Amino acid sequence: GASGQIVRRGEWVRRTATARLKRWRDEGLDAITMAVNLSAGQVRDPGLAAMVGRVLQASGLSPACLELELTESILLQDVEATIKTLQGLKAMGVKLSIDDFGTGYSSLSYLKRLAVDKLKIDQSFVRDMLTGTDGASIVRAIIQLGHNLQLTVIAEGVETTAERDFLEKSGCDEAQGYLFSRPVPVDQIEPLLRRGIGRPGGAIEPAHDL
Repeated sequence: GASGQIVRRGEWVRRTATARLKRWRDEGLDAITMAVNLSAGQVRDPGLAAMVGRVLQASGLSPACLELELTESILLQDVEATIKTLQGLKAMGVKLSIDDFGTGYSSLSYLKRLAVDKLKIDQSFVRDMLTGTDGASIVRAIIQLGHNLQLTVIAEGVETTAERDFLEKSGCDEAQGYLFSRPVPVDQIEPLLRRGIGRPGGAIEPAHDL
């Protein structure tokens, strides 16, 4: 079925991505990690943790090198099964993050049980934070919430130095967006990494420490 094809394609994507990451790390770019999105179908697959384990074993990478992202909307689908799956991934040492945080309706009690590592502030809040008090207040609240839960907070969609400076003053840990780089083909990523985008704490999406 279509869901099975998505899961199989997901394994191929992860094998390809982790193989590339292993090559970069072997060539001296050993501070970078890689973030890969999870679809709703993949999260619902009971074999997801086993698949990720196979991918990591084949690549020879440490689980801490891989970050898996899921959106808040996925969290609302079969919550208990999702928590079980993510706890299995977490037990392996894989990093977990919630993408587009603030746009859904996830319960804070579920957020704590998921034991994720990172929250990513949705770019809609980043766009609004310098044009009105509500946007700024939401961004600061998410940063404070994340830090109170001992999570790393990343801002998405950062395009200007003014946005970067506001986030830095607000205590945001990392940022990603066009200010640092537009999406590029894989063969153009390595030069960006060697210029500093992949320094410790950064992900090759790319993200930057603030």
